[in-house]
Amino acid sequence: MTFEKIAIVGSGAVGLYYGGMLARSGKDVHFLLRSDFEAVQKDGIRLLLPDEEVHLDNVNAHRSAGSIGPADLILVCLKTTANEAIPTLLPPLLGDATAILTLQNGLGNEPLLAERFGEERVMGGLCFICLNRVGAGVVRNFFPGSLTLGEHSGPPGERARTVCDLFRAAGIDCHLSANLLETRWRKLVWNVPFNGLTIAAGGIDTQRILSDEFLTGEVKALMIEVQRTAAALGIAIEDQFLENQIEITRPMGPYRPSSLVDFLDKRPVEIQSIWEHPLRDAERLGVPSPRLRLLHALLRALC
Repeated sequence: MTFEKIAIVGSGAVGLYYGGMLARSGKDVHFLLRSDFEAVQKDGIRLLLPDEEVHLDNVNAHRSAGSIGPADLILVCLKTTANEAIPTLLPPLLGDATAILTLQNGLGNEPLLAERFGEERVMGGLCFICLNRVGAGVVRNFFPGSLTLGEHSGPPGERARTVCDLFRAAGIDCHLSANLLETRWRKLVWNVPFNGLTIAAGGIDTQRILSDEFLTGEVKALMIEVQRTAAALGIAIEDQFLENQIEITRPMGPYRPSSLVDFLDKRPVEIQSIWEHPLRDAERLGVPSPRLRLLHALLRALC
């Protein structure tokens, strides 16, 4: 099983970074671009890594999915607020055996793709990484982190292992997950408090959150609510994992999570997939989540 041609749908920070790293490793990567098209076509892609700068010339930049054509692997890196475009964007990229890997935040992404294109095509990935798009075709990596991926239905098999090896060959720390839903809830342990509080607390970065005793307490309380809802779903997240999420955030410095960047740039924020979906699960399962409910309400009011 090989994946020679890769299409990137959603060429923001995540799409440019992972697509750029795969292209640097020699893969045939095609980027579907909107606002950055002219800049990337002219100047390529720049990845500002913690220890080096990568500049990719002669990028396969496209304005439409039709000009890319069928690919072996599609990386869906759209914000979930743009999911309504998926039924239009993906069909021109599909061949008989095309695999779809969503690298989107929150809950509900794999089921949406599976319903539209078939469960057998769909994989999911969780990006434990800190990235910001700082210019047209330019991405800064604050924390390399890791990528965890798995199959939407069933344990990881040959296909998942092959895709994981692609990322590893590109210099990305990639792991396989036997339970993709568990991995998504583990990422929510970080995303729910940090993406949310940086907005609700007045547009501040993670460093300022963790330098404030009250806000750090709110981070921990929100993490516990996520942990308890996951437990009600049969997903055990150990206490030490919560502590580790705080400790790995401190060295990131004044990091602005993606939701805060969207909010400050007056773009739609991924409220449904990151906060609303977990809150609905908590309420359905009878798990008290007063802080998540308040944070969700504040975000709906602010965004």
